[in-house]
Amino acid sequence: MTATSPVAIIGAGPYGLATGAHLRAAGIEARVFGEAMAFWGRQMPAGMLLRSYWAASHIADPHGALTLDAYEAASRGPIARPVPLHRFVAYGQWFGQQVVPDLDRRRVERIDPDADSFRVMLEDGEMVRARRVVVATGIAPFARRPVAFANLPPELASHTSEHSGFARFAGREVAVIGGGQSALECAALLHEAGAAVEVIARTPAIRWLRYGAGSRLHAALHSTRNPFRPILFPPSDIGPPGINYLVDKPFLFKRIPTRALRGRIARHAIRPAGTGWLRQRLAMVRMTMGQSVTAATPAGGRLRLLLGDGTVRQVDHALLATGYAVDVARYAFLPPKLLGALDCIEGSPQLTAGFESSVPGLHFLGAPAAESFGPLMRFVAGTGYAARGVTRALRTTPVRRGVMIPALSGDP
Repeated sequence: MTATSPVAIIGAGPYGLATGAHLRAAGIEARVFGEAMAFWGRQMPAGMLLRSYWAASHIADPHGALTLDAYEAASRGPIARPVPLHRFVAYGQWFGQQVVPDLDRRRVERIDPDADSFRVMLEDGEMVRARRVVVATGIAPFARRPVAFANLPPELASHTSEHSGFARFAGREVAVIGGGQSALECAALLHEAGAAVEVIARTPAIRWLRYGAGSRLHAALHSTRNPFRPILFPPSDIGPPGINYLVDKPFLFKRIPTRALRGRIARHAIRPAGTGWLRQRLAMVRMTMGQSVTAATPAGGRLRLLLGDGTVRQVDHALLATGYAVDVARYAFLPPKLLGALDCIEGSPQLTAGFESSVPGLHFLGAPAAESFGPLMRFVAGTGYAARGVTRALRTTPVRRGVMIPALSGDP
């Protein structure tokens, strides 16, 4: 059985849902595939809190009506600040029900290019022909695992993305590898679950962000009563003042003349750091800074960690809070033929203003777009820019490399 659709959106997280909302509002038929907020609900530990501010955590819809404020009013229950993970997941699912009530929960198995379209094969064998495909499947396949831990069994070492909770670590010794928000918050959650925790990080010290409970200065600067707030902090507020405005404008970031400079700015904007409200929760957690794990070997049912200074740790488990490294070749639904036609730099596709790759009609959103548009694409705050960019592109008729991609528009 073969169905047709002008646009197939793969992924039902914030980027997929936002893009579906914008396209449909523009009169462009789009089918969205995936389970709403699946990564957020299944591959992030329960109890986590959003690091982003309230104003930077709205999933974008074309009318700005489906905000966290709107969900809070509709759910008839206040939402804490910072936003708890489970409330954000529920918000995303509510958002999806408003904009894509016919969400197709089936998994996409494969995308194959055809003469003037794509064949999208679903898990049950049905095929959908789509003139354009928007990949918005998030970062799940991109978990970074350091070489020292590459061949260890899951009972001894795992990535944070493999956990939705830490209750099973009660009474066990766990080394958390990393020094960013994920590492620090997971360490706090492990400690609170009854584990004996040590954080091991390469950075010489934890960089604490000046916000959260107890930060009066930050609260004053971000207050709506502060007349300089709009000057210091754009809505997304990613990075220090000055850089945060550049990050907030992806079209400017894309015009930075060299990749090296773009990389330096991006790294400075999203350096490993922890939110201020974690400090008290980590007061009883051991911190080992300025050290890397050079070897990790099984030893009598436990894990032996050799650090760069020659010291050794014996633990029950190592939790890798080592982030994600984009490599679209890890998307199982992209076959070698498509991958071979993609113009990529270190795993990230090079994208046009409409988030279109070197394969005409194939678009990428979220983290894979960060190489082209900057670190905003790694955050929910980037959903608006990305969704608008794709929608504008799909309402035009570009000619790329001699291949005509038909315009998709609800306009007569």
